Amino acid sequence: MPFKLGVIGIDHGHIFGMLGNMLAQGCTCAQWWTDGTAVTEQKFSETFPKLEKVADYRVILDDPEVAMVLISAIPCDRADLAIAAMEAGKDVMVDKPGCTTLAQLAAIKECQARTGRIWTVNFSERFEVAAVAKAEELVNAGAIGRVVQTLGLGPHKQNLKTRPDWFFETEKFGGILCDIGSHQIDQFLHFTGSDSAEIAHAAVENTTMPDHPGFQDFGEIVLRSDRGRGYIRVDWFTPDGLPTWGDGRLFLQGTEGQIELRKYTDIGQPHRTGNLYLVNGQDNVHMDCSQMPLPYFPRLCADVQDRSENAVSQRHTFTTMELAIRAQGMAS
Repeated sequence: MPFKLGVIGIDHGHIFGMLGNMLAQGCTCAQWWTDGTAVTEQKFSETFPKLEKVADYRVILDDPEVAMVLISAIPCDRADLAIAAMEAGKDVMVDKPGCTTLAQLAAIKECQARTGRIWTVNFSERFEVAAVAKAEELVNAGAIGRVVQTLGLGPHKQNLKTRPDWFFETEKFGGILCDIGSHQIDQFLHFTGSDSAEIAHAAVENTTMPDHPGFQDFGEIVLRSDRGRGYIRVDWFTPDGLPTWGDGRLFLQGTEGQIELRKYTDIGQPHRTGNLYLVNGQDNVHMDCSQMPLPYFPRLCADVQDRSENAVSQRHTFTTMELAIRAQGMAS
């Protein structure tokens, strides 16, 4: 059964996917709030013209009909807003990173345990990518055996003209590993079936922006668990010639085959998204996954109604953010 949403903070563009996908499930939304003027505000107002902007986010939290709040505020502010929402009896979907410090994460854990609300981080590089949904289906069917290693690449364009001041301040965006590295950690844990992991190596650099010493344009992590190993590389080096914001890729090495996802484009080919390449004992194929449904959003709607954890477990979300924050601390 659909329910009512509220939006608190639209500072990052991921809010469009968060809200759009929930509305597609039949949910409704009437009001939104953001602190100051976000760079996304004009586009947000044009995309969702029927929504009312309110001056105080408490108006949304005080609405008894609002069941879930979507939060895409400046990363360092997301924890306090999520806690306020859970205290008001709302479930929460927050943009990644869900928080930026271990102290924030501890406060979120305490609040979530006490209130029983859902705190889910929208790891969009898994939850909003059709090729990943297809890869999950194939892995669950045993197409490549057990996944023993993941290699996640998260390159991005800088697009400096569209970036707000907080984008360059580590204490506000959390650092490159805490921020976009959390996507890759989520996928490592999910596909290897790992409950946790050891951070064997973590590093960050700023090689292109000496005028912004708080910025990081390259990061890497090596993970290992009792289920597998993972290598992660994230950066802001994507050239302007690419027809999209980044050439995100995921490689899954199984005991009986391998899968490569070229999520957002396929270099050297006409621009196409949702590319999956599978090689195993019988197949050597490319799959167009563009029409594959995204299971996270309908499962999350059911979780809100049923108080279940089928979209993603609370433990997994906490573990992902803890590893991302710890890797960032180790590297910085």
